[in-house]
Amino acid sequence: MIKSEMITYHDQETELEAFVAYPSDSNKRFPLVILCHAWAGRDAFIMEKAEMIARSGYGAFALDMYGKGILGKSKEENAALKAPFMQDRSLMQWRVARGFDVACALPYFDARHTVVIGFGFGGVCALDLARSGADIRGAVSIYGHLMPPPAELMRPIKAKILVLHGYNDRIVPPEEVAAFEKEMDAAKIDWQINMYGNTMHAFATPSANAPEAGLLYNPLSAARAWAATESFLKEVINN
Repeated sequence: MIKSEMITYHDQETELEAFVAYPSDSNKRFPLVILCHAWAGRDAFIMEKAEMIARSGYGAFALDMYGKGILGKSKEENAALKAPFMQDRSLMQWRVARGFDVACALPYFDARHTVVIGFGFGGVCALDLARSGADIRGAVSIYGHLMPPPAELMRPIKAKILVLHGYNDRIVPPEEVAAFEKEMDAAKIDWQINMYGNTMHAFATPSANAPEAGLLYNPLSAARAWAATESFLKEVINN
């Protein structure tokens, strides 16, 4: 059994709403998994992932990047919501860090054992939390953007890094992947990339069905990516 609730918090004047899920044993503090949503916002998909994580024995905090109740309803709206954060990575880091701070302060989470996971837009949010030098054990990007923020926003990475990526991803092309590999290798990070063949962007999102735009759900790759994520959680949290 799990418990779940909505938590309202603020980033200055912006009201935000996180979805929290954790095992029902209230006498324990649970390792913390922070979830960063894709470009549509903190939707049912990321809440379902939070519940899956809670059923595996962790605490889950699905943060909110856009604002309480704000969800995109089309590719155009999603792109418009995402754009300010991609254009201003300091804003992105600040907003993710605000969710991180709120999650760490909750009494049922053990913030000493924290991993951040992001999908798509959330993937770069997760990586930027790691790049900010946050005290986390791991960061996972699932079909996420990989380009680094400006150098002045970079701090030594303390986390292990896992990237799960589609070989046929046109949104995040091979050149971006290669640059990320060089970045991680130069920094001597414990990093790994799983590349899935015949797989486009948004491969883990069941509603993705626009191959002409490079977006397509792939259930086999989605299952493999989630299995890799679960294995990574066990490795970095339990060690």
